[in-house]
Amino acid sequence: MKILAVCGSGLGTSFMVEMNINQILSELGVTDVEVSHSDLSSAVPGDADVYFLAKDIADGGAHLGDVVVMESIIDMDELRTKVKKVLEERGIIL
Repeated sequence: MKILAVCGSGLGTSFMVEMNINQILSELGVTDVEVSHSDLSSAVPGDADVYFLAKDIADGGAHLGDVVVMESIIDMDELRTKVKKVLEERGIIL
């Protein structure tokens, strides 16, 4: 499975979210998920199985497919909950 963290410019914000998702995956012992980051204008459907976007760009990323909208990009509890939900829905964790 591949997760793509997306932000408006593809620099700091999406990279931070990528690192935080990788930290959560590590905590959960999940090793078979690839995480990367991109800017919104470069992200296209098929780049990933799931796209994590901040709520301020969610409308612009609706065309990507399976989008997870984050209310706060710095809230690790929210991100942890949403990552776990995606992994559970896809049968990666129980």
